[in-house]
Amino acid sequence: MNYPVRVMTIAGSAAGGSAGIQADLKTFEELDVYGMSIITAIVGRHPETNKNVHLQSVEAIEAQFSTAINQVGADGVKTGMLFSKEVIEVVARLIRKKEIQTVVVDPVMIGKMNSKLLKDDAIEELVHQLIPMATIITPNVPEASILLGGRELNTVDDLKQAAIDLHKLGAKSVLVKGGRLEGPAVDVLFDGTALTTFTAPRIDTINTSGAGCTYSAAITANLTKGQAVAEAVGLAKSFVTTAIEHGFSYTDIVGPTFHAASRKFGEAHPIKIETLT
Repeated sequence: MNYPVRVMTIAGSAAGGSAGIQADLKTFEELDVYGMSIITAIVGRHPETNKNVHLQSVEAIEAQFSTAINQVGADGVKTGMLFSKEVIEVVARLIRKKEIQTVVVDPVMIGKMNSKLLKDDAIEELVHQLIPMATIITPNVPEASILLGGRELNTVDDLKQAAIDLHKLGAKSVLVKGGRLEGPAVDVLFDGTALTTFTAPRIDTINTSGAGCTYSAAITANLTKGQAVAEAVGLAKSFVTTAIEHGFSYTDIVGPTFHAASRKFGEAHPIKIETLT
């Protein structure tokens, strides 16, 4: 029997099921890889204290990682919300020790509703410890801006230069996601040699919770299955765009992307891909 490749997500648990660990595992299942999860924090707002992020201990993170590695093993890993300097330190150490080949770093700093998901003193740790071991990093516009010292990113040309400059941090490839710009949804990939743009129509919906998590999880699944970076990104963007197109909500709160959309509706959203050398 040919078993599916093994993919681990190290991220926060989103109680509503639309983002974080939950979105990653749903994506892994849809893309036919075996998913495992290491929970770094539980995200859920307490009705009285208003506390939204409940960190797991370093011991709990180490225990989860050890159990997953010993029971299953890992061919690829994605990191999402890590939140603190201490968590980044332990995650970087664990990944480095096991020499996992495919490492996707989604530098989760700012949530969909502009909530802060990474402490200020953790950014330097992210830059020096985790990003240099990444196969690819996938910042959105606000995250790319923070990593570049607060630089404004307002156009696709800004994204192209940002991808080039972020590549200097040590990741093999950089994908800057332009979903928060005006016009079509354009993302820019730089692999150290070529710039590639991925363009999809902007979907008129507010139900995009977990879209970034889903996108990076799909990239992780595709890379771990052996696809080249540009191909992995293009297929992942098609997957997440289809999921966004069929997003929904049960309440008046921003709802999730629909992870099963491609399978359920038999769709693969067309993506325009252009490479500039």
